[in-house]
Amino acid sequence: MAEAYIIDAVRTPRGIGKTGKGSLAHMHPQHLAATVLKAIAERNDIDTGDVDDVIWSTSTQKGKQGGDLGRMAALDAGYDIRSSGTTLDRFCGGGITAVNFAAAQVMSGMEDLVVAGGTEMMSYTADRGREEMAAGLGAAMMGSGNDRLQVTHPQSHQGVCGDAIASMEGIGREALDRLGYDSQQKAARAIAEGRFDKSLIPVSDADGNIVLDKEEFPRPQTTMEGLGELEPSFAKIADVPLDKDGTTFRGLINRKYPDLEIRHFHHAGNSSGVVDGAAAVLIASEKYVKEKGLKPRARVVMTANMGDDPTLMLNAPVPAARKVLEKAGLSKDDIDLWEINEAFAVVAEKFIRDLDLPRDRVNVNGGAIALGHPIGATGSILIGTMIDELERQGLKRGLVTMCAAGGMAPAIIIERVE
Repeated sequence: MAEAYIIDAVRTPRGIGKTGKGSLAHMHPQHLAATVLKAIAERNDIDTGDVDDVIWSTSTQKGKQGGDLGRMAALDAGYDIRSSGTTLDRFCGGGITAVNFAAAQVMSGMEDLVVAGGTEMMSYTADRGREEMAAGLGAAMMGSGNDRLQVTHPQSHQGVCGDAIASMEGIGREALDRLGYDSQQKAARAIAEGRFDKSLIPVSDADGNIVLDKEEFPRPQTTMEGLGELEPSFAKIADVPLDKDGTTFRGLINRKYPDLEIRHFHHAGNSSGVVDGAAAVLIASEKYVKEKGLKPRARVVMTANMGDDPTLMLNAPVPAARKVLEKAGLSKDDIDLWEINEAFAVVAEKFIRDLDLPRDRVNVNGGAIALGHPIGATGSILIGTMIDELERQGLKRGLVTMCAAGGMAPAIIIERVE
């Protein structure tokens, strides 16, 4: 196969995803996407007429986030009309999938220049209900009556799934709080040292006024004592009746795991933050790189997708990591840095334990617990973060993966180009 080179990666700061509280909440999702699309083209002096496609990820495709955001945002960003665009949904995993699809198009020889990325305005989608957003499902997925509850693979609330996995694995509250605390401390250090500055693009309004130029969600004042005082978030949600028969989120899991006693460990301090954000990654063929004299920052080594139990929903990252390593002919010792999205603390904690990874090589600049998780954009953000950190430390390879609703995980291995 031909090479797929990553030329650059940019992202917005993440704004608090609550109407009236977040600095980005009043903005149109299309404008947020256009901000990063415009920036990545301008700072790499790309003729947008050369862009074969814009592959975009948005999980909640309704209203302002509907109507093929990839194409509309590219037009908003001033891209040449010859540059096509499409939008996909793999729930939380879409930001990685967009990059993987772009790389596949380039590696197959079908296209030479693709922009991949994603946008999610969680402040805008708040009307769907925080419980449905956290579940990654939404009202349409739950359906009416029993049509989505009486299925072969019952799918519960992601937070309840996180608690179920922690209960199964014997991972207690203290370990999960410790991971959440560490995420805040690592993010605070990264911000103080300017580790995100290379990729961060300020967001301006239509008049050119900057509305956000730094991360808005982190809480560096977090303490272990403070985390220990927080009440679990999903205990009450677990037992809310979902239909006339009294089916609950807990009951959906116990339908498949009848002997599992689900205890509750996750709360706002060890779960991912609700935020707004966008990111873009520029991918080019070797032919295009040589013709235009571009300097790649990284190359795509291998990508993979993996499915796992939809009822537990969050366990696919470990098998996805193993699969992409096997496909690449690599071992975990060949990977210098790891990014596993902190959807809930148990996801990252189980990933570290199952793969027996050194903690100082995983999420070294914090994760979604501290920085937030703009669903469709997060995977592209993590890939950019990985490239920045490989460059900063002078390391070679990184692996990025994340769980997604429905029991899935995409994965990608990238290698720094010196």
